[in-house]
Amino acid sequence: MKPFIRRFSLAVAAATACIALLGAQATGSLPVPNVDPAKDVPGAKNVPDPTLTYHVLFDMAAAPATPSDVNPTLLTAARYLNTLAKAGVPADHRKLAVIIHQGGTPAVLKNAEYKARNGGQENPNIAIMQALAKAGVELHVCGQGVLGAKIDPKDIQPEVQLDLWALTTIVDYVQRGYVRIGG
Repeated sequence: MKPFIRRFSLAVAAATACIALLGAQATGSLPVPNVDPAKDVPGAKNVPDPTLTYHVLFDMAAAPATPSDVNPTLLTAARYLNTLAKAGVPADHRKLAVIIHQGGTPAVLKNAEYKARNGGQENPNIAIMQALAKAGVELHVCGQGVLGAKIDPKDIQPEVQLDLWALTTIVDYVQRGYVRIGG
């Protein structure tokens, strides 16, 4: 009787571990929390390939509809990143970057400066930018846009790299094989 109880206990423990693992994969460990990946489409033929390395530059030139909205390009980048992760593309095969310029430039501001420029509105972009950066997404802002908007570099979020010019950054990334999305 003891061998049966022992095998049964091991089987229950193994089943519990499998269920916990499946639950963690389904609910939790996406790189950017609170952003859904693309929905599954039964029978879809073109899906992310875990053997490929994805080089993607998101061009964030537009402002959101209101200062209280997260910039839609940041949401798109996060959704794409989470879709790749959900499909099993390893982190070292996800080479993503965002170039922020023109109307998108205010998103890079630290909260105090954003509030000062937007009637007390908190910067809604900070959390998603921090999550993207933590997941390895490179964030760049156009230096020409920073000058034009009279932004002091000390008021730029630390996750964002200040570049000379968006055009230079875009051309450099395209030359390195990145696909440019948006703009």
